Amino acid sequence: MADREGGEDNPQPGQPSYEVSQSDMPGWQQQVGEQELATKMLQIQSKRFYIDVKQNRRGRFMKVAEIGADGRRNQVFLALSTAAEFRDHLSLFSDFYANLGPPNPDTLPEDGKLKSETMVKDNRRYYLDLKENSRGRFLRVSQTIARGGPRCQIAIPAQGMIEFRDALQELLDEFGTDDGGYKGELPEGRHMRVENKNFYFDIGQNNRGIYMRISEVKTNFRTAITIPEKSWSRFRDIFADYVDKMKDGGEKGPSESNK
Repeated sequence: MADREGGEDNPQPGQPSYEVSQSDMPGWQQQVGEQELATKMLQIQSKRFYIDVKQNRRGRFMKVAEIGADGRRNQVFLALSTAAEFRDHLSLFSDFYANLGPPNPDTLPEDGKLKSETMVKDNRRYYLDLKENSRGRFLRVSQTIARGGPRCQIAIPAQGMIEFRDALQELLDEFGTDDGGYKGELPEGRHMRVENKNFYFDIGQNNRGIYMRISEVKTNFRTAITIPEKSWSRFRDIFADYVDKMKDGGEKGPSESNK
């Protein structure tokens, strides 16, 4: 069977299709002060791909959007340094794909994966899987965020990997691989336990900057808040003010507090 359309995996019953809203994904929406520096459009089989280079006060990054024949949109975000690593992987995947024989259902792995690699950038992890299904061979690129963040993914038809790599290369030649933004190492996460609750403090960085995620975890329950770095001092001052007020109140005797 010759390669036809590079399709995604068919979701199993009860399995999410990985559609996420604009508010779920850091950097998804156009931010104040965000500038689009360049864009490229690729038509690969029935899909269109847009590769945008953007810049905000924290640095530069790429947004890769896939538009399917049905109009469905998926996208992932790459720091410029990660885009350079992805470009190199595309060369290796293309060489591997070129040496594959015709599709053979009898020798196909159960999960359909022919070759896999992983990339890590700060709190983001990228899974690159060259896969095969009834529609053909394709490279699935999945982006996840630490501690249960939303998963986003695109699927590039295998025959278009070289074209995709060349488009990345042209943009990287123009804008380089320097991400900009914070250069030091981010502090390690912290943990504390209060009664039956666990609290996790994690420092991360995305296209919008550095942030702290505070997660509250109990049995069968999890919630989290995200605090941008620019708000940490104000958050600390409010918290300290409440601590002082509760401390002052606790030092008053019962008779004094009833006056």
